[in-house]
Amino acid sequence: MLWIEKYRPASFGEIIGHERVVQHLQSFASGGSLPHLLISGPHGTGKSVAVECVARKLYGDHWVENCTVIHASDLFLLGKKYLEDDDRYAHIYRKDESLINNFKHIIRWYASLRPLNAPFKMVVIDDASALTRDAQSSLRRTMERYSQTCRFVFCTTHPAAIIPAIASRCIPFFFGPVAPDLASAYLTSILAREKPDRCCSDDEIDLIVQDSGGDLRRSVMLLQVAAESGEPFDLAKFRETETGMVAFAIYSAIAAGDAASANRRIESLMIEYGLSGGEVLSELRKVLKREYNDPRIACALADTDYLIGHCNNEYIQLNALAARIIDEVFG
Repeated sequence: MLWIEKYRPASFGEIIGHERVVQHLQSFASGGSLPHLLISGPHGTGKSVAVECVARKLYGDHWVENCTVIHASDLFLLGKKYLEDDDRYAHIYRKDESLINNFKHIIRWYASLRPLNAPFKMVVIDDASALTRDAQSSLRRTMERYSQTCRFVFCTTHPAAIIPAIASRCIPFFFGPVAPDLASAYLTSILAREKPDRCCSDDEIDLIVQDSGGDLRRSVMLLQVAAESGEPFDLAKFRETETGMVAFAIYSAIAAGDAASANRRIESLMIEYGLSGGEVLSELRKVLKREYNDPRIACALADTDYLIGHCNNEYIQLNALAARIIDEVFG
């Protein structure tokens, strides 16, 4: 069993760090009242876990029925195909209407449902920064109209992407990176309970914590790999991923001036591995730091990151990125 699931917090007391934020959320849940929330912070810092703990505290055994989670990144990346393939939307999906109209209809449908043995229900929008401006604008009236029977919770790693009209209706909470000393103590406690054949040293734990940069979920995953791999500790090897290897192959094709091959690999990351344009840039950025460290490539990645946030077609911008690097750096 994955340790990230085995040791996933099920109550407020099990959440590591963020004492003041957890205290406020626990106070809301204990009082049986909850405002609209905007919860932001880096990956692996406890945002989703905290929302789940609020739902458990508010609804008890009925928390699943009273808490609806909508993954905005999947919805707006895959489009109507995502709605067609998800059983939750089969009875409310309208095939002849646009994606944005379907989104509005689905949100209104869930918001209007009567809660089960509770005064209100929760609609959690995960990866809320993936919502388009039109989608966010459409939520304003829904939040006001159904405020008596529904509370909205927006979770995001990029709070700046949330329009002021939505942000002003929510109480903001920020989950910062988990402090290194807390993460180290947590990993040590996991090792004490698991007692693996290969026990990581304190230096190895510190290296894992520093590499994770406050992402506790990543720390736990790397710890399990290190403890159960049966191999000598090699962080560079453990953290190597398929998507990272594809990103390295993209740079190799670019360095060879083969734009067509680079574009095929970029599209492979998005279609076969399901990465968004921003996630592809993140993989390319990791390889840049490790292998090239060229400021011209860094500027090209930064410009493309900005353009992706203001465009409708990520493929075009990423293809243009490959052509730009070939022309400016390897040409």
